[in-house]
Amino acid sequence: MKRIGLAWQILIGLALGITAGALFYGNPSIEKFLMPIGDIFIRLIKMIVIPIVVSSLIVGVAGTGSVKQLGKLGGKTILYFEIVTTVAIIVGLAAANLLHPGSGVDMSHLAKSDVHKYMNSAEAVSSHSFADTFVNIVPSNIVDALARGDMLAIIFFSVMFGLGVAAIGDKGKPVLQFFHGVMEAMFQLTNQIMKFAPFGVFALIGVTVSKFGIASLIPLGKLVFAVYLSMAFFIIVVLGIIAKLCGTSIFTIIKLLKDELILAYSTASSETVMPKIIEKMEKFGCPKAITSFVVPTGYSFNLDGSTLYQALAALFIAQMYGIDMPLSAQITLMLVLMVTSKGIAGVPGVSFVVLLATLGSVGIPPEGLAFIAGIDRIMDMARTVVNVLGNSLATVAISKWEGKFDAEKAKKYLKSRQSAQDAA
Repeated sequence: MKRIGLAWQILIGLALGITAGALFYGNPSIEKFLMPIGDIFIRLIKMIVIPIVVSSLIVGVAGTGSVKQLGKLGGKTILYFEIVTTVAIIVGLAAANLLHPGSGVDMSHLAKSDVHKYMNSAEAVSSHSFADTFVNIVPSNIVDALARGDMLAIIFFSVMFGLGVAAIGDKGKPVLQFFHGVMEAMFQLTNQIMKFAPFGVFALIGVTVSKFGIASLIPLGKLVFAVYLSMAFFIIVVLGIIAKLCGTSIFTIIKLLKDELILAYSTASSETVMPKIIEKMEKFGCPKAITSFVVPTGYSFNLDGSTLYQALAALFIAQMYGIDMPLSAQITLMLVLMVTSKGIAGVPGVSFVVLLATLGSVGIPPEGLAFIAGIDRIMDMARTVVNVLGNSLATVAISKWEGKFDAEKAKKYLKSRQSAQDAA
């Protein structure tokens, strides 16, 4: 296995997991044996995410040390996220209007899943204003925020703590040295945990395939096709243009992050790759202060794949029920999604929660989600890749905007990676 790269190991795990799931389709025993393996891998990743975010932010912010500079960085970051996610919503709406994935679907032949588990979260989101998102960024108890994994509150505290360390000058050096050591240790631990990734992928995908089976994709195949096609369009065209404006190529970013993208796709979890994304984008020429701020913040505010899917899925359900959605209704849907999709990334089943909170406000029956819940995992895998790629590119875009992107460092890093691959 040492001679096989991580990307190939994960792909082998993915293929074996699909095979095992297909062979044991409908057999609950496979979940009993495999799910603990997948759960252990996800827990290992979650275990290190918060220490990495906290330590890297404190080190990066303390290095910047300017409230004015951080305010400028935060403003540009939020503006960038809002523009790109709005474009993602428009792409999703356009794909639904062009491809009409919901037209002609016979609901009598579709299996319905239970979505009641998302109802309470959806009710909370529907009463969750944009102002509430910013109020909740400030934690009343940082220990509680750490325990709940409230990423926005953790980011806020880490930024303020970093500024405090910078303000006390030499007295803060031991604290800064401690967190720098924590960050380096966590990155080393990440490399060790990633060796377990192929087994985690095998277990997670095996359980998924054993539950829904390949046959369940056929009735909703047009929706899956529309989602994957629109995601590919968004990556190649929208993110491709942004990458070009930043002086790089989206294919360069994809090649750089191939291991992480395969892992994110296989697990349908952005968290599994956050530590490696922060590490790699810093090596690619993005300053530590920008990378450690933009990546975690993007996990709440820059869910490009999720917002694209939410727009497309909403129109799919409307088309399935034969509900006419004029331009005015679609504009309303876009505006609602711009608000409801922000700041709730930590909620389980976030895309379903957002859709449940959104559909009723534009006259689309929320119960329509029950028809697509069974295959949501397949689409979740695609939107996770877009989320990860969008956040990675955002670090380059903001670094370039701030005039701090080190193109020479990026070239040297890519060259060293290529040399290492050639030597292997």
